[in-house]
Amino acid sequence: MAKKGDWVQIHNIVLTPEQRAAGVPDDTKKCPLEMWVKGRLQQDAKLGDEVTVITRTGRTATGKLVDVAPHFEHSFGGLVPEILDIGDTVRAITFGGDDK
Repeated sequence: MAKKGDWVQIHNIVLTPEQRAAGVPDDTKKCPLEMWVKGRLQQDAKLGDEVTVITRTGRTATGKLVDVAPHFEHSFGGLVPEILDIGDTVRAITFGGDDK
C-alpha cells in the first residue's frame, strides 16, 4: 500500500497504435505511445490503481500506479580496467606525472 506523499512511478497509454500519426514510421506506429512519470502520490493507493501524482516540476499527471520508491536498475556494465589506465596515461601526458 502506498501512502499519500510517497515517491512513486505511474504509467499511462497516451496514444494507442490506432491513434498514432500517419507520418510515424511503421515499426513505431505498431506500438502505443506510453508515458512513465515519477512524482509524489496524491492519495493512498495500491499497485494497479489509477492515481494522480505531482512531479518534481509541479506538473500533475494521472496513470496506473506501477512502482513505489522507484530506483534505477541499469548499469554501464562491469569495470573495464583499461579505462582506469587511460586516466593515468592522460594525467601523465598532461601534467608530466601520474599524481593520484
